[in-house]
Amino acid sequence: MATTLLMPKATSVWLVDNTALTFEQIGALCSLHTLEVKSIADGDSAQGIKGLDPISTGQLNRDQISEAEADPDKRLTLLEPKVKVPELKKKGPRYTPVSRRQDRPNAILWLVRSHPELRDAQIIRLVGTTKTTIAAIRDRTHWNSANLQPLDPVTLGICSQIDLDFEVAKAAKYLPKVEEGAAEDGLLPASETQIVEPTIDPQEAENIDADSVFKNFGALGDSQAEPASE
Repeated sequence: MATTLLMPKATSVWLVDNTALTFEQIGALCSLHTLEVKSIADGDSAQGIKGLDPISTGQLNRDQISEAEADPDKRLTLLEPKVKVPELKKKGPRYTPVSRRQDRPNAILWLVRSHPELRDAQIIRLVGTTKTTIAAIRDRTHWNSANLQPLDPVTLGICSQIDLDFEVAKAAKYLPKVEEGAAEDGLLPASETQIVEPTIDPQEAENIDADSVFKNFGALGDSQAEPASE
């Protein structure tokens, strides 16, 4: 059952002007003190506030008001809303359980080393930290840098694997594209790694004396041979 009244002071203004409810009944419904309701009726308070009809908003009906007007001891109760509006979740840093907060710097160190492409805002969403802490861990100026060990935040239970994969894939879109003709992972293209055989000009080939070439090879072999034993 709904327990919160929409715009209680504006509702109290309408009830004062349009019903015969007592100040106690209006105060109990609108969570106002009886004297404050009386000041509204006297015109000393809530000046300039337009009354809000609780019947039009579906929080009360005419029969409830009529019964309460006939019985000063009766208290009004709000009706069940016909349409349930889901509560809006506030966006902010991920909540980290108290038992896991001591492991958060280790998780940040793992993310900084294993996924340097992640931005600070993404790390904040994953582990629930601050930019100051991330910068201190990156620069090794954190007060506990000497004792930090890189630990996977998924293994620690700080974030899920799905959330981590999503942020990594999102960060990959901002990485510089590989230049045309270059392979991934920093490897050189095949055109630069192939062995290119030397070419000989046909005119130079005609001027080569084969006998002199083989004669030089023979002389080279004789110079490298071991001297014969006596």
